[in-house]
Amino acid sequence: MHDQQDDRGIPLGVIASISILVLAAAGGGSWWAWRSQQSSSVTTTTPKSSTPKSSQTIQPTTEKPSTKEKIQVYWLNDVDNQIVLSPSSIPLNNKTLNKGEILESAFNSLLAGPTNGTFTTTIPQGTKLRGVSLKNDGVHVDLSQEFTVGGGSSSMSGRLAQIVYTASSLDPNTQVWIEVDGKQLEVLGGEGLMLDQPLTRQDVNQNFPL
Repeated sequence: MHDQQDDRGIPLGVIASISILVLAAAGGGSWWAWRSQQSSSVTTTTPKSSTPKSSQTIQPTTEKPSTKEKIQVYWLNDVDNQIVLSPSSIPLNNKTLNKGEILESAFNSLLAGPTNGTFTTTIPQGTKLRGVSLKNDGVHVDLSQEFTVGGGSSSMSGRLAQIVYTASSLDPNTQVWIEVDGKQLEVLGGEGLMLDQPLTRQDVNQNFPL
């Protein structure tokens, strides 16, 4: 009778042991599931790198320099029976020039004479530019001896005005020094125009009217 009861039943100790193992396994699975969920949650909520996006650099717009720079030279013109100075724009070569080279181009055009029949000049034909330079005290213009030849006081005043105004075309307030064959000019022409150098446009207007 006793043996028969043992064969039909499972001892209570064995059942208890199995229950503990099942609960442990279930608890372990739940723990791993919870850890996986937490890990996933941390991964998805980790803030992205706060490295700022590279900002686009906006280059300032600048106008391209004109390839046809101009400078003014001064001629004489008869307006209502009165001689006046008349500026004329002379185009320069399509290259970068410094101020000395710009003035040199202007004087070469001036000494070559006007191409417009409306204008005239009192600078004697054959006058050559020996040099032009910008110094701390103003613009120095060195001309050949022909500049002093021929003409009366009106002619001398006219050519003097042409030189001074053309030399100061880059800056109207520039002081101008006139030299002939490398020497500072003190008296101009047979009429004996006394030059107190340096000269400005204001000096020409006041002391050597056309």
